[in-house]
Amino acid sequence: MTYFKVPFQRLLPLFVLVAVMSSCSGAKVSKSASVQLKFLDEYIIPKDFEVDGTIVGGLSDLDFDGEHYYAVVDRPGTPYIYEFSMPLTGTTIDTLIFEKTIKIKNEDEPYKNLVFDSEGLNYNPSSQTFTLSSEGAINKGKDPFIVDIAKDGTILDFYQLPEYFQASNKEGLRSNGAFEGLSRSVDRDGFWMATELPMVSDGTTVKLYNTKSPVRFTYFDNENKKAQQQFAYPLGRLRKLPLLPFGINGVSGILEIAPKQFLVIERGYSAGHGQHGNRIMIYLADASKATDILKEPRLKSKIGKTVVPAEKRLIFDFKKIRKKLKHHFADNIEGLVFGPKLLNGNQSLVLISDNNFNAYDEQINQVILMEVIMK
Repeated sequence: MTYFKVPFQRLLPLFVLVAVMSSCSGAKVSKSASVQLKFLDEYIIPKDFEVDGTIVGGLSDLDFDGEHYYAVVDRPGTPYIYEFSMPLTGTTIDTLIFEKTIKIKNEDEPYKNLVFDSEGLNYNPSSQTFTLSSEGAINKGKDPFIVDIAKDGTILDFYQLPEYFQASNKEGLRSNGAFEGLSRSVDRDGFWMATELPMVSDGTTVKLYNTKSPVRFTYFDNENKKAQQQFAYPLGRLRKLPLLPFGINGVSGILEIAPKQFLVIERGYSAGHGQHGNRIMIYLADASKATDILKEPRLKSKIGKTVVPAEKRLIFDFKKIRKKLKHHFADNIEGLVFGPKLLNGNQSLVLISDNNFNAYDEQINQVILMEVIMK
């Protein structure tokens, strides 16, 4: 999802500033959760860095095959995927080495009218294919989709979606808030897709106070290429008062770490705070007791009654480490994947941000390295 960043307005009434401070309350990170995260390092891809005639930016999701990383670029007209390596020295990122640009072959019929607003990516080593999700363009009647793509960029098979995900459903997906997170299942028989914002029929977008704003996590089977099950995930509230009329919080990345156990990035944005408008949090979600809602086209008034959502616990808040970051903020984090094992035997976690090609404000291509500590 692209966020429209609006310049900060200095001349604000004092009562607004007081309200901002009171609304920026810290969230409590669980110390007893079975998974803990520790920040290790950060790498900023230089501004205007070029690879194969492209400016590196719009990095919306990534995957790792044990040797190479793959990052999908959020550029609808000319979609492509980068292949790169990221050598570590202990717990430090040495550099990023971009090795290949894979252009998705969407120029001809019947694909040239598809909107590749690509937000999710899996690489499948056994078939050497990618699975890619796109938000489409709901406000223009362009459907979202999930598709398999060969390693040379050739478009292969599409996945069958529930009808309520179609752009024609006026009570369905919100524009620029559709298919966002994508994670291979731990058994590798399929994958999970998460919507960023609630469908209109499911609930409101989040506010500064608590609301029932569920998004949908849907499991697709690799063999049948159909949705098999689904559960609701409850979004948290907006953490910072917008100084201009735009504020949002949604899911921007997911990673299944055990059956129906997920790391979930919730990315909030409040307009008017410049580069500090983002609020990035990572939750541990447990869907083992959640209701299967695949055949439920409407969730309003059902959450907590006939529909049991996933449970979640906050395990990391980037606000707590802002002084350790080069620019003192976590930017538009959209992707996460397990990286290599660290020297101490613990699993690493790699996150990446989408700089929106600096279209709305001065943003950064930020790569973050973390340690996963299992209790």
